[in-house]
Amino acid sequence: MSVSHEQSRPVDRRPRLQGRPVDSCPALSPEAERGSVRRVTVVGEEILSRPCQEVTEFGSAGLSALIDDMFLTMYVADGAGLAANQVGVGLRLFVYDCPDDQGIRHVGHLVNPVLDLPDPRNRRLIDDFEGCLSVPGAGMTVPRTDRAVVRGLDKDGNPLVIEGTGYFARCLQHETDHLFGHTYLDRLSKRDRKDALRQMEERREEVFALRAAKAAGLGR
Repeated sequence: MSVSHEQSRPVDRRPRLQGRPVDSCPALSPEAERGSVRRVTVVGEEILSRPCQEVTEFGSAGLSALIDDMFLTMYVADGAGLAANQVGVGLRLFVYDCPDDQGIRHVGHLVNPVLDLPDPRNRRLIDDFEGCLSVPGAGMTVPRTDRAVVRGLDKDGNPLVIEGTGYFARCLQHETDHLFGHTYLDRLSKRDRKDALRQMEERREEVFALRAAKAAGLGR
């Protein structure tokens, strides 16, 4: 079996915080420790189907508090990412705590993200299972590119470039979609969308109960 030069390079398996390797990252991020749990919006609510507005004020206590709350809400709901409109705020912002296919953990937030996908001639689409905290209890196979770059800012207005592969690339694409007013349901056939909504109706109350129990376990 041949190994390409790219595959043979050593991989730094330390977690990535805001795109940079760090020696360690706690299971519950510092943001979540400061945050409060917010209600997660559900597909069908108008805020999920309209494009979000750009953030124009940086370094504010309000923006920091929103990010803190989004991190805790994401953890309570067992998510890998969460967009601001999923907690009822129509701003271009998402948070993430997501592994890639090499098991490297990526943790951070991104404000006003712009997605940069590979050239279509070099693009590799992967069909894989995908769920959404705003479609509770449902999951379907969705095609996504196996690599993605997102450019944006942190909460203080500093530029960020976050690159993802595998499952983390899927997360970056999924959350950016939210900020344009789309969920993964919009990428499904009518038949698969109907199936996903059926799954949600059958399982949503169980999912809500699990989230409430986890929040209570965290004292929130």
